[in-house]
Amino acid sequence: MSGPTLVIELAEAPSPAALREFRALMVGLSSRFDEKRPGFFDVNVPAERLGVKDRREEDWQTPFPRRLLGNSVADEELTALVGFNPQREDWRRPFLVYLMGPGVGDESIFEAEHADELEVEAILGFRPTHAVNVSACCNRDIDHVTTALLTAAVMDVIGGVAKAELLDGQASVVAGLPGVSGIADEAWTALGTAEFLRAWVEHPAFRLVK
Repeated sequence: MSGPTLVIELAEAPSPAALREFRALMVGLSSRFDEKRPGFFDVNVPAERLGVKDRREEDWQTPFPRRLLGNSVADEELTALVGFNPQREDWRRPFLVYLMGPGVGDESIFEAEHADELEVEAILGFRPTHAVNVSACCNRDIDHVTTALLTAAVMDVIGGVAKAELLDGQASVVAGLPGVSGIADEAWTALGTAEFLRAWVEHPAFRLVK
């Protein structure tokens, strides 16, 4: 993919009820929806449907909602924090969001991506049987924000633990965030909850690995 990817590690295959909720979530969030197989969605997700405030018709100064960043943050601080001009962005972001693993598809990719992950498994407390990849098709700043928030939304309905690759120097920042389960692979991988992803988005140093 041309943008960042986050992985949701699962201890077991999602139940039929969880898969229905997963699909319903993606339908509700998407402005364009294509289901290539059960659990594999090729979609466009408008950033504002994930809580990122689109004020293109107003003054463009607060692209993030107060519920994400807190009421104490001034407008000028918000602008400095975001680091991009949403006026030049198409907010209908393209994504591939797909379940993979035994019995659902992309088994060989799942096996390759989960080989020799003993340290990760020790932090997780389980060996993943399935995973959901959330992959952005673009790599602007807004795509990193949307990837994290979309992954958190999927975790709200399907469960699991988020696995995120880290940039050099990010481990010390991420380790202090709420919802972090642990740091693995010599500080190159973070594991955590949906709360972790939402807290990370709020941090000035937020950036995913492409």
